[in-house]
Amino acid sequence: MSDIEIPQMDDREEHFLVPGPTGDLRLFLRLLKSETPPAEGRRSVLYVHGATFPSALSIAHRFDGCSWRDALCKAGFDVWALDFYGFGYSERYPEMDAPADANPPLCLGGEAAAQLAAAVRFILEHQGLVSLSLIAHSWGSMVAGRFAGDHPALIDRLVFFAPIARRDPPRYSTRPTGPAWRLVSVEDQSARFMEDVPPDESPVLTRIHFDDWGRRYLDSDPKSRTRDPAAVKTPSGPFIEILCAWHGELGYDPSRVLAPVAILRGAWDGLVTDADARWLFDALSRSSMKRDIEISRGTHLMHLETMRLALWRESATFLVGGDVAIVPL
Repeated sequence: MSDIEIPQMDDREEHFLVPGPTGDLRLFLRLLKSETPPAEGRRSVLYVHGATFPSALSIAHRFDGCSWRDALCKAGFDVWALDFYGFGYSERYPEMDAPADANPPLCLGGEAAAQLAAAVRFILEHQGLVSLSLIAHSWGSMVAGRFAGDHPALIDRLVFFAPIARRDPPRYSTRPTGPAWRLVSVEDQSARFMEDVPPDESPVLTRIHFDDWGRRYLDSDPKSRTRDPAAVKTPSGPFIEILCAWHGELGYDPSRVLAPVAILRGAWDGLVTDADARWLFDALSRSSMKRDIEISRGTHLMHLETMRLALWRESATFLVGGDVAIVPL
């Protein structure tokens, strides 16, 4: 990706291409520093994205001039965001140039956790810190949970936003598998914003907001518009791992997580049910503090929806770690 110009989403944003765990591919990190750091010193939070779109389309994307990242910066955090291999501006797996069925799924949990470890090591060294917090969405919660269990001293707090939980496998099921990569169109993403909204309720994302987001989503893959329909090529490992979790194989052991954890989820999230949240809450048995917060009118993509401000406030309040009722936006 070194031959592609990476646009800045803010004049103050800093970009880094850092060595991955094996050194053959590089990882993309973006940073926006807080202009109001706390008196006791800078604090950092790293965003870990989900299965289908990178950091530019999630924590850094602005609706009406404000993003989740902006809210966290106002709360005093330096905000980092990682793109895993094959997503956004991190380098692509060579296997993504081959036919999808020529290789096994790419970006499975173990290698993703190694990528996250490489990113965390870089951030801590770059900022002279000994630990940081993580916000992880959906599949990303499995990667963050695995890392937190392996490196408890490096984690201050964890926000699991719409986290995937283990479900008992269906009878007579086989372990899910799939191709190395898959294509996800704008229409596929649009369906995700609508599928869990009750039919008598208003949309959770305006058409104007989605059209802007959709254009930027296609921009995340330089070849997206050469396909019919236009679609983004993404590693399929995260999708396969979600299916494995629902077949009894969660990609990490929640009982190894020691840090404080907040589970933040939407009331209309069909991928994270009340039963899922209860299972995960109980499975985080050694966490020093746990919260399970359900937000009304939110789906699995609540960070981009009308209830996003509530999500942003809850996450910032938890990460601050005090009795902050509302974090100003």
